[in-house]
Amino acid sequence: MPTDSRDERLLRRALELARAGIGLASPNPYVGGVIADAHGNVAGEGTYTYAGVKHAEILALEAAGERARGGTLYINLEPHAHQGRTPPCTDALIAAGVRRVVASMADPNPKVSGRGFEQLRAAGVQVEVGGLEDEAKKLNEAFARYIRSGMPFVTLKSAMTLDGKIAPSANQKLQARLNTGTDPGFRGAWITGESARARVHQLRHQHDAILLGIGTVLADDPWLTDRSGKPRRRPLLRVILDSHLRLPLESRLVQSAAQARSNDLLAFCASSDNALCHEKRARLEEAGVRVETVSLGPDGRLDLHAILRSLARIEILSVIIEGGSTMNGAALGAGIVDKVFFYYAPKIFGEPAIPFSRGTEFSPISLRNVRLHPLDEDFAVEGYLRDPYRE
Repeated sequence: MPTDSRDERLLRRALELARAGIGLASPNPYVGGVIADAHGNVAGEGTYTYAGVKHAEILALEAAGERARGGTLYINLEPHAHQGRTPPCTDALIAAGVRRVVASMADPNPKVSGRGFEQLRAAGVQVEVGGLEDEAKKLNEAFARYIRSGMPFVTLKSAMTLDGKIAPSANQKLQARLNTGTDPGFRGAWITGESARARVHQLRHQHDAILLGIGTVLADDPWLTDRSGKPRRRPLLRVILDSHLRLPLESRLVQSAAQARSNDLLAFCASSDNALCHEKRARLEEAGVRVETVSLGPDGRLDLHAILRSLARIEILSVIIEGGSTMNGAALGAGIVDKVFFYYAPKIFGEPAIPFSRGTEFSPISLRNVRLHPLDEDFAVEGYLRDPYRE
């Protein structure tokens, strides 16, 4: 593990470059690389993007040229030693005369982990591993989960009051309109403030897909888009669980899919011989909605594990769930959630406001590696239900 202040500074720069690949590198990991020359001066940098093909260390080597000889590579992830879409990066590093590699972590893929380091050491390259490892692991947690288990990394996001309510009841909304002329929970209103909502779009940008149930669609008529303003290689896939295909053709989701024709709206439904269901499916597909059938789970609802497997087959590495009470309970009860991000507003709705979770019983859950994030008047709680680096 590097202890030199320059090592830490340049390794942190490599992580910064890697983060620039968010939205652009999936289904591969986020990687950034810095080449310092023999005198410790930065000679080249690189960020991996899927469309760009070339890996971060290769881009850094090309930028450095002859100055790479006798220099050091700083990188957040182990250089790969196997033939994939590109030749092994370790071969290029050895040929360029790099004398030292400082990396944050090994490749989480158990089939190749450590091979890059072994090849470099065998060629006489000094290898140091472990600097800023926690930050590096967090950055590529979705890739780790996917490559080790074959399943997407799932984040459950919710915004709620201090007493755990995600929306006021219909009667509370009516009373608010009568008493104050305002509505704390009408369609399009928000529980949390602007800072929290902006953070949610940053969170969406970090994921390949967003998932929710048809109930929330019918209640809120959302867009479910990534409005972070940052570039994406492929659009955020909007996934709707809709057993009986109740998704309205006039909804914002379907209308935007029809206009964009970007293949970014996917509805999962249950198998049915109902003629009306077949007709609705045909009309949705004509409007640009992808429709897939999936089996029902033991609870009579769409099988969430089967849905995740289906998403994994199209290289969706990460999914953020932004549903209502029923979806929240079903996801936690099915054990598909890896991480939660809960946004809390300094409000209390009381009874009979809509709770965070209902409809599914599950055992008490203790979060690990919990972090608190202050967000102006609100705050967020981030925590893990399981370690993505363990199968």
